[in-house]
Amino acid sequence: MRNKTLNIVLDTNIFLVAVPDTSPFHWIYTGLFHQKYNLFVSNDIIKEYEEQLKFRYDKKLADEILAALFLLPNVYFVNIYYNWNLISQDPDDNKFVDCAVASNAHYLVTHDKHYKILKDIPIPKINVIKIDDFKKILN
Repeated sequence: MRNKTLNIVLDTNIFLVAVPDTSPFHWIYTGLFHQKYNLFVSNDIIKEYEEQLKFRYDKKLADEILAALFLLPNVYFVNIYYNWNLISQDPDDNKFVDCAVASNAHYLVTHDKHYKILKDIPIPKINVIKIDDFKKILN
């Protein structure tokens, strides 16, 4: 299934807006549980998800969401062996770039403007898309 399914890296801003069941973007979260795509994460990404989830939700809910990520068969943990450091405006965003490269992800989904610089970098090629584009591709 992994080869036939889209391989995605979700920036934290996308993951967070997808969690609430009242969100118009909840289809991203439910799509993960229905294995409509593969999610690739690194330890640094999981740490940021955890930090932001615990900031926005109670600890129990945050822990349940994180536990689900560890159990889903379409969530893959990637070891990062090389840091590309392609985003200088917000170096913290590089963890998502590095994960996308290491996992050979089809897309990195974000609404963060700092990723625009990647369009001008030919190698490594990272396809950065927004939520609306992701929805079109997924459907």
